[in-house]
Amino acid sequence: MPAATSSLLLKFRTRDTPFGVTRETVKAMAARFDLSETEVVHMALSRMAQEELPAYEADEGPLSARDLQAVNKAAAAKRPKGKVLRKQSLF
Repeated sequence: MPAATSSLLLKFRTRDTPFGVTRETVKAMAARFDLSETEVVHMALSRMAQEELPAYEADEGPLSARDLQAVNKAAAAKRPKGKVLRKQSLF
């Protein structure tokens, strides 16, 4: 197994939730699967990455003039109509 090049501090929850688990849960999983706690975390993250992350397609470059015109036409129908009553800037 290659040496770790970086580390991450993991703070456990005080109770199990859909967004985190307790240290006791990780210990129980490690014992159940005969793995280290670190291996349990890596396995969970690996499985989540494989199941949840969308497959991104390669960028095909800039839009053609025809595609850009179609996008602008579709957006025009969604833009608000009427007179601007007040305009503010965040900066």
